[in-house]
Amino acid sequence: MDLSSYQGIIFDMDGTLVDSMPAHIRAWQQTCADFELPFERDWFYSMGGSPTINTAIGLLKKYHIDADPQLLVASKLRYFDDIKHKGDIIPTTFTLLQQQKALNKRIAIGTGCYRHHALEILATLGILPLVDIVVTANDVQQHKPFPDTFLQAAHLLNLPPSACVVFEDTELGYQAAHAAGMDCYLVEGGIITELRSFKR
Repeated sequence: MDLSSYQGIIFDMDGTLVDSMPAHIRAWQQTCADFELPFERDWFYSMGGSPTINTAIGLLKKYHIDADPQLLVASKLRYFDDIKHKGDIIPTTFTLLQQQKALNKRIAIGTGCYRHHALEILATLGILPLVDIVVTANDVQQHKPFPDTFLQAAHLLNLPPSACVVFEDTELGYQAAHAAGMDCYLVEGGIITELRSFKR
């Protein structure tokens, strides 16, 4: 893979760099059981990259339920906190991160995860010392598919968006990268499968 035309590499975290989606899904499954809500695993995977509050709002809207989404958020986060091992490194993308770091590329994480969880996961897995910038759900007003996460990452890397490439595992993430004017590699099942170029 030739990334020589890019100065900055931005990785999503959940499902792209870390196999943490199963932990998120388990926490949502327990929350749905508590609140007697339908649980559709594929739908929750499609919401990967969204902050918990956005997923909660989307879930209630999907089933036309009038309830306080913050109650779902509190439950999901409590269950997620209780999970000791939140995920493993995805070897393909982590190896790529290490290679690009050795080439003195600027490295950022752009995630929909809340900051305290993101830093916990990245630190536990030894990824945090390898990255220059971490942008989380707490750092932007509008989340994926809006471009804010990736634009903020590029800004903090002191790079124009066109100099950055994104690695993402969800359609929401790809849409955010495209909206930011960045090329995006898709990661599916831990494998980098496709480059979607932004047509400038």
